Amino acid sequence: MIFSGCSSMSNLAKGALIGTAGGATIGAAAGALIGGEKGAAIGAAIGTAVGAGAGAIIGDKMDKKAAELAELENAQVETIEDANGLKAIKVTFDSGILFATNSAKLSDKAKANLKTFADDMKDLQDTDITIYGHTDNTGSDAVNEKLSLQRANSVSTLLQNNGIAKSRITAEGKSYSMPVATNETAEGRAQNRRVEVYISANEDMIKAAEAAAAK
Repeated sequence: MIFSGCSSMSNLAKGALIGTAGGATIGAAAGALIGGEKGAAIGAAIGTAVGAGAGAIIGDKMDKKAAELAELENAQVETIEDANGLKAIKVTFDSGILFATNSAKLSDKAKANLKTFADDMKDLQDTDITIYGHTDNTGSDAVNEKLSLQRANSVSTLLQNNGIAKSRITAEGKSYSMPVATNETAEGRAQNRRVEVYISANEDMIKAAEAAAAK
């Protein structure tokens, strides 16, 4: 399991630090830095500051879930910050969701991994799930934009078929705009044909954490 940024600090401590820092705007900036400029795009901004106590409670929940998800086969698990400056989780399936060129069809192994992921998420209903589909740079921009969205939708459909509510899911295609490896080699292109799944606190979790922190 990989924790991006400030790896020596627990999520409980980091949640409190973000909450003290003054809320969504500052948190988004921290998310962009700690999450590799991806964190700030995850999670629906609530428009108000999240308190230190609520941030700590949510951070602790995300810590526990990240540790559980780290047991997934062929998956890399990282913690990031979302648009509210709260702990969120990024899961990248290394080989379970690698697509052949020009394909959005999930392999049997990918389907099994995603089913396990869906089962693991059933006890954390008050989260949103954002799915980003990615391609290599083979083909035209138009083809890759369409294909990356199809890949994200393939994952979304499978998660829905395994008990994740559609209302929790957002699927987006990123084409080849966010490569993680070179597109000059077959191995690099295979790594770029991927799907990333992000888990962030929804408004219900934030409200519950605020209420618990106020007691």
